[in-house]
Amino acid sequence: MSSTPAQAAQRELTRFQGRLTGPDDPGYSEARAVYNAMIDRRPALVAHCTDADDVALVIGFARRHGLPLAVRGGGHHGAGLGTCDDGVVADLSALHSVSVDAAARTVRAGGGTTWGQVDAATHEHGLATPSGIISTTGVGGLALGGGLGHLTRRCGLTVDNILAADVVLADGTFVRASADENTDLYWAIRGGGGNFGVVTSFTFRLHEVSTVVAGPTFWPAEQGAEVLAAYREFLPSAPRDVNGFFLYGSVPPAPPFPQELHLRKVCGVVWCHTSGDPEAATGAMAPLLDALPAPLLHAVGPMPHPVMQSMFDGLYPPGHQWYWRADFVKDIPDDAVALHAKFGPQSPSMQSTMHLYPIDGAAHDARPGDTAFSYRDARWASVYAGVDPDPARADVVKRWTVDYFEALHPYSAGGAYVNMMMDEGQERVRASYRGNYARLARVKAALDPENVFRHNQNIEPDATARFEARP
Repeated sequence: MSSTPAQAAQRELTRFQGRLTGPDDPGYSEARAVYNAMIDRRPALVAHCTDADDVALVIGFARRHGLPLAVRGGGHHGAGLGTCDDGVVADLSALHSVSVDAAARTVRAGGGTTWGQVDAATHEHGLATPSGIISTTGVGGLALGGGLGHLTRRCGLTVDNILAADVVLADGTFVRASADENTDLYWAIRGGGGNFGVVTSFTFRLHEVSTVVAGPTFWPAEQGAEVLAAYREFLPSAPRDVNGFFLYGSVPPAPPFPQELHLRKVCGVVWCHTSGDPEAATGAMAPLLDALPAPLLHAVGPMPHPVMQSMFDGLYPPGHQWYWRADFVKDIPDDAVALHAKFGPQSPSMQSTMHLYPIDGAAHDARPGDTAFSYRDARWASVYAGVDPDPARADVVKRWTVDYFEALHPYSAGGAYVNMMMDEGQERVRASYRGNYARLARVKAALDPENVFRHNQNIEPDATARFEARP
């Protein structure tokens, strides 16, 4: 009688130091769960890795048995790409060490670390590196896809701050990628996702960011067209210390929001001024605020950077139904403003939202070909996120998301931020990398010709490529 993959792993992986969980083992339901409850997959084995050697053993096991392999850091990806059916999940959550070198202004973080863990460690030294907007997000997934968040305009994308990475390749070998070592791999992982190997640790550049002046300004959703029209003119000309993403959404029914605003449909800007100086922040925000009617709420003030980074954690805990769509945006013409004003206020749940994240300032210091992340000429990344805790409403939030996206997509730059895409097909992936795709496919052919790492926004190996040596 043939054994299951979990039984085979218990028998074969004698040097594996972590925990192996199969469908018949206690804790399997917890082990297979990911952030998005809309994703319900049943892997044959979840391997909880403790170090790079464990990762190499798991890759080898999956290859020998011809099993699909998914790699999971924080498990936040909307499409559930950190898991798979009937395959192997390499869970990196135990690789969560964080080490700060304050003198060199660097931080080394394990591939399974969350951004909250990184922020806590770096903040002790008055330092930070760019990340996203939810602190429970895994470092690896966000960093490899680009990294948009509150520090983008001042400090660039997360990929712009990756100094080095330790990577386990498809053949189980260990390499280091940096500006001086394995330079094609270093180029590819800065935006190319997990297509090229499993990153077991990152080294990031740090910046002097400690206290920020941050928080939301909300206007009635009915004023969305007026607010967005003013925002599109204001933000690109604002100083780099000013980061502010535009949103449509609903006011959460909890402190610190006034009770009379609970569940009110709003539009607004979520600010982050990196100087930490309230007077400077007020002056920088004034051109937009002075051009618009008085807001419903202007809850902006000084706070530690990690507090800002975790501001959305309570609103978006694990276990909700999520459906995402995304686009890169260069301009927001009047017709697009009008469509946002139509669809934004129709959000079907309190958590459903649309965000426009800035991609300018320091993010424009790099050219499209400098890293795998291609859209350096975009000004914003739009994301349409239908979210609801009730599984019975999954179709409702999905429909709103798709309708909103399809209405605005003709005004987009063509591709999308891969961290905010669902499983949308190969042509969509190609569009998101544009002219960088061919080079990425050649690097893929050199490092992973069998496409072992394919449970991602996949870059297919270029079958015509011939490499004499690894990049």
